[in-house]
Amino acid sequence: MTRTTSSSRHRWVLSSLLTLALTGAVLLVPRLAEAGPTAGCGRTPTLTSGTRSIQSSGQNRTYILSIPSTYDNTRPYRLIFGLHWLNGTANDVATGGSDGAAWAFYGQKQLSNDGTIFVAPQGISNGWANTNGRDVTLIDDLISLVQADLCVDTAQVYAMGWSYGGAMSYALACARPTVFRAVVVYSGANLSGCSGGTQPVAYFGIHGTHDSVLNISSGRSIRDTFVRNNGCTAQSPREPAQGSLTHITTLYSGCRSGHPVQWAAFDGDHAPHPVDGTTATSGTRTWTSAAVNSFLAQFAGTPSPSASASAGPSPSASASPSPGPSSPAPSSPAPSSPAPGGACGAGYRTINSWPGGFQGEVTVTAGSGPITGWSVGWTLSSGQSITQLWSGTLSSSGQSVTVRNVSYNGSLPAGGSTTFGFLANGTPSTPTPTCSAG
Repeated sequence: MTRTTSSSRHRWVLSSLLTLALTGAVLLVPRLAEAGPTAGCGRTPTLTSGTRSIQSSGQNRTYILSIPSTYDNTRPYRLIFGLHWLNGTANDVATGGSDGAAWAFYGQKQLSNDGTIFVAPQGISNGWANTNGRDVTLIDDLISLVQADLCVDTAQVYAMGWSYGGAMSYALACARPTVFRAVVVYSGANLSGCSGGTQPVAYFGIHGTHDSVLNISSGRSIRDTFVRNNGCTAQSPREPAQGSLTHITTLYSGCRSGHPVQWAAFDGDHAPHPVDGTTATSGTRTWTSAAVNSFLAQFAGTPSPSASASAGPSPSASASPSPGPSSPAPSSPAPSSPAPGGACGAGYRTINSWPGGFQGEVTVTAGSGPITGWSVGWTLSSGQSITQLWSGTLSSSGQSVTVRNVSYNGSLPAGGSTTFGFLANGTPSTPTPTCSAG
């Protein structure tokens, strides 16, 4: 399966679509949704996983539905739409394509703990032109269908996609701000229109600094729509230097409670799953899967209804973010214990877990004075092994592991902090990491 391309035809098509989208907004009719469990809660479902069809805007459209194997009709589930790229397919998104199950639904299915309903719609001509709003209408129709038959938490509806799929995710954030709790846009641009685009939606943008298909300026522009809408403090986030083969993630400050904007720029081209330290990409080794999973885990969900429950009241827009019902609550970070002399300290927490694996995060905090570098060490429990790590450099000897800073997060002011994260096989534990400066 090919995801990246430098062909002139691919560039010309995307460039033409960008021009059309910027010269005229697509007419879309918003459809509002009440927050809470849906009519499908407590009902025996008729929908099943697999490739299905639906009539929308007078056309026969197809989609792939993935229902948790342990589905319980009394529990409201997250709903995630995975949108394919230009010349990609719903099947590419649903199966992970050549990268396999680890990259299914942009890596989120593997990390979902069997707590999410996934939908991969198929675009017309393998794209998302959204002519006369037909693709937004398709998503409307799919949401109505799924919510009527399955138990969905309408406070936890998300969209994500790469390239053209990212553009469509952006269009959904613009047109359906009361439906989508958050969107994730990988290497996107305004290609599918932005009808509305004035209300807040939690937003995570990921883009390569030297993207040769959709320039990073396009990604910055659509990101800034939600920087404004969400009331965030405008800034120009740091981005990695070309040749560094790293990424820098920025969480904007000042945003409305519950409406964060996050931006991750990576040193790379037009790719959905970059890997730090190399120009090669792999859905099984990218840092983006865990970063997106952590971003979505912060949003509050609706409590499980009884079998006969109806939709509950809308949650407050200012509710404090907390993990959704499909993810275990992250453990509180252990207090950082500065090394002798107050050089630095390290605190650990488990972000997420699933059968056979987990996601961890370590916070490094400088002591009473600034530091220019750090290293953190701990011992893995029996059966544990780190499979992926970001924002640090890993070395190991047996079960002893050491993580050192990378170029962009080694220097910390007195009391300043940074984090690195990892995915691991095994059962979660609570290690006590040690930190040394230099």
